[in-house]
Amino acid sequence: MSDMIPELGIIEGYFGEPWSHAARQHVASMARTLGYSFFHYAPKADGFLRRRWRERHPDAALAELSVLSSHCRRLGIRFGVGLSPYELYRDYSGPAKADFLAKLRALDEIGLDDLAILFDDTRGDVADLAAKESEIVHDAMAATRATRVLMCPTYYSDDVMLDSLFGSRPAGYLEDLGRRLDPRVGVYWTGEEICTREFSPGHLARIAEALRRKPTLWDNYPVNDGPCMSRYLHLRAFTGRPGTNAAHLAGHAINPALQPHLSLIPAATLVASYREGAAYRYMAAFREAARAMGGPAIAAMLEADLLALQDLGIDHLGAERDRLRERYLAVDHPMAAEVVRWLAGAYTVDRWEADIPQEG
Repeated sequence: MSDMIPELGIIEGYFGEPWSHAARQHVASMARTLGYSFFHYAPKADGFLRRRWRERHPDAALAELSVLSSHCRRLGIRFGVGLSPYELYRDYSGPAKADFLAKLRALDEIGLDDLAILFDDTRGDVADLAAKESEIVHDAMAATRATRVLMCPTYYSDDVMLDSLFGSRPAGYLEDLGRRLDPRVGVYWTGEEICTREFSPGHLARIAEALRRKPTLWDNYPVNDGPCMSRYLHLRAFTGRPGTNAAHLAGHAINPALQPHLSLIPAATLVASYREGAAYRYMAAFREAARAMGGPAIAAMLEADLLALQDLGIDHLGAERDRLRERYLAVDHPMAAEVVRWLAGAYTVDRWEADIPQEG
């Protein structure tokens, strides 16, 4: 790949129905062919990585993750898990620390290349938040067998919505993290907004200065979780991610949609955006990606229905909803099946996790 393309990855970090084991393997395989080099498992619905993090995963779930880890390694991509030790920084006492280290030992059994400690979407009105989070991350570094550790801050964006939802961010929070964190720790960042429309070199340079390291983007596109976004399919090609950003990034991970096969279309266009630079054309990239990932028939259908699927959404389709359902039911293809399930409301997220207020 070009030197102007950062390390690309997928972080399965959405709310809503998790992908199947088979879907993860398929996406990892296809992502590798596109040039992606890491896959991080961290769906919010996996309670054993979040509110129930102190509990061991059921044996069947651990077995599937071990298989996924081996699958990724055979492909030549790094496999990681995102652990959200829910509000551990509020009481990182002896018993809590012992539980945390025990959890890390259990995750090590899976076979991790990367470990991500995620403090996102939890309240941050805690004294010395950056110091406490840094201590937890450093203990994880010392304990894990993973060869790379990343973290996601509690305030992972400039977006003031985070302050409204989780309490006002401490003054100098990012700078404090940057001073305290070991330089080897990667830091996830979502941009000027939680779901950023555009990343600019100027913004990324400022964040790199604050963190004393280049950030790893947690790009919330094509994710479509939550009560509002789940009513739309995010299929269009990436825009607002110019190739000039590469010099300011340690990596770029996308948070995919609830539809694994359809997510591969925009995933392919991100590679094109970096590779082609100023010559990038987003609709041409969409057409090429849709044909490559789905075949010419599906590509033509999705392009014809982009307005209905991505812009109008389920609530505004009216009678068109039945027509689309019949149209995609007639096609034997996993992408068509995902459109049918979406039209039936199978992917609709009616509410956030209990600790996340609804949109709007």
